[in-house]
Amino acid sequence: MSNLLLIDDDVELCDLLASWLTQEGFQVTACHDGQSARQALAQNAPDAVVLDVMLPDGSGLEVLKQLRSEHPELPVLMLSARGEPLDRILGLELGADDYLAKPCDPRELTARLRAVLRRSLPPATSSQLELGDLRFSSARGVVALGEDGQEIVLTLSESRVLEALLKQPGEPVDKQVLAQLALGRKLTLYDRSLDMHVSNLRKKIGPHPDGRQRIIALRSRGYYYAI
Repeated sequence: MSNLLLIDDDVELCDLLASWLTQEGFQVTACHDGQSARQALAQNAPDAVVLDVMLPDGSGLEVLKQLRSEHPELPVLMLSARGEPLDRILGLELGADDYLAKPCDPRELTARLRAVLRRSLPPATSSQLELGDLRFSSARGVVALGEDGQEIVLTLSESRVLEALLKQPGEPVDKQVLAQLALGRKLTLYDRSLDMHVSNLRKKIGPHPDGRQRIIALRSRGYYYAI
């Protein structure tokens, strides 16, 4: 049974989602503000978090920042009101693994959670990939650059993308393939979730020592790791 932390100030919606998810086999802890959410996280780290953008004592994005600082590997799914694309973009920029617009279908939320939890399982065979000055551990989700490079912790989605690109350097990987690995679903029209994860990954690992970009986009095709 997966432990889920549900953070939303809409008590009625929270109760509805918690009831549904409990029937689907999740153990749910519900919080309605940032302070109680932080207390719940300090007491027991969940397997995944569902986080609303708007909270009564501050922005859910601030909670997300703290989550990513203290639990970078923890899967986080953001909820945002329809018509608020900026919130979604900011959430993805700050490291949310995926997002859903409110009001959301409980069945879609369940499917997204199961997908992100499947991706969070340790791989059957962990790989240590090395290319040039970059070393990546898929089991730990960390990158090191250079001989004495400090470890850079990646989110779950970033790790899945980088692993796929490093396994076939110089060769493009289709965006839908990467989306399945990073999001557990196909991209929809105007869906920039994958692009945001790649953007975050680029910022974290930086360019090659000679200044060349490590991850290259091919319009309408996908991405590849430049060698």
